[in-house]
Amino acid sequence: MTHRIYDTEPSCRAFDAVVTRAVEHEGRPAVILDRTAFYPTSGGQPFDTGRLDGVQVLETVDAGEDIVHVLSAPLAYGAAVRGQIDWARRFDHMQQHTGQHMLSAAFDRLFDNRTMSVHMGADAATIDLAKAAPAADVERAVDEANRVVWEDRPVAIRFASPEEAARLALRKEPLREGTLRLIDIDGFDLSACGGTHVDRTGAVGAIAALATERFRGGTRLTFVCGTRVVRHLRAYRDAVAGSVRALSVVPAELPAAVERLQADARDLRKIVKGQQEQLAGHEAARLLAAAQVGRVPRGADDPPPSGPATQIVIEALDGWDAPGLKAIATAATASARAVVVLVGKDALVVARSAGVSTDASAVLRQLTERFGGRGGGKPDLAQGGGLTAAPHEVASAARDILRSVRLESGF
Repeated sequence: MTHRIYDTEPSCRAFDAVVTRAVEHEGRPAVILDRTAFYPTSGGQPFDTGRLDGVQVLETVDAGEDIVHVLSAPLAYGAAVRGQIDWARRFDHMQQHTGQHMLSAAFDRLFDNRTMSVHMGADAATIDLAKAAPAADVERAVDEANRVVWEDRPVAIRFASPEEAARLALRKEPLREGTLRLIDIDGFDLSACGGTHVDRTGAVGAIAALATERFRGGTRLTFVCGTRVVRHLRAYRDAVAGSVRALSVVPAELPAAVERLQADARDLRKIVKGQQEQLAGHEAARLLAAAQVGRVPRGADDPPPSGPATQIVIEALDGWDAPGLKAIATAATASARAVVVLVGKDALVVARSAGVSTDASAVLRQLTERFGGRGGGKPDLAQGGGLTAAPHEVASAARDILRSVRLESGF
């Protein structure tokens, strides 16, 4: 059984130990020690890393009674080693975990809103609250938790039997049996927890809420503590400074400036769309004027066609996007009896006029089967993208496909 130093000395950075077993974990060398300060993934807190002598500890795993240390190279059974915790990583986890206790306690005390689950990521942490938490509640809870941080209260570790724990005002009912490890934030929170925490609340530094979202009938709150607050503040500072320079406004005017840009962009999109539709009409007329003329396919027993000929438009148009190609194809098939295949750099449109039997979606499907990509549509209009060939090559293949359906096109 591995003695877990972090249970009573979470601030222990270095320790001496003996390798009691040399093992493998998921194909990687690993060891079990007689004692360790390395914390394994548990309770939402990530594992510690560091070194055992000159060997890196890549991961720490809880294996029940033992702690498995996954290594960059093997260590021999019986070796005496010096363990060194990656303190920057550990202290960051201690700040986040202690801050989470205070934040959860604040929601519980102020709003009777219990924390249902916790996750500590590499960039931010989350708590899932049982009930909805309006913005005003979040701000008040964060302020209350920070008040306790700045009062620099002691954070003590206590152990209690189930009988003793039953008489204590724990924030939530413990899930495990047997002797409980309790984290006591003086006068504010008492919770059963096996994680690592700072010795005094002041070491958390500060707590900041980043975002909220609805989650399973309650609220998921994303937050950061300590050094992560500084890191996020720097990122926000750089983002705001860059935006202020680009828009030539002061920071307080930035939201209004962004709203103006969005409004201008919407107006420009409307103008561009209108002009594109007009240009598409002219482009459709040009293509129809140069189009080949054929007849729609018919069965052997069908009577000869008496209606107008079908115009065949197959073009590679690199300068048009998907909406533009669709606008041209729609204009062409509306103004003449036509089958249209237009191929752009990143898009493909197949269309037919009313009364023409060619299946646009079938033509598109044959092209995507040959050149990759994907798409879909209806018999009268289909579009796709992601084809791997050059537009002129796709257009050439489209001519072959239309020949195969016996369009009397004069190719």
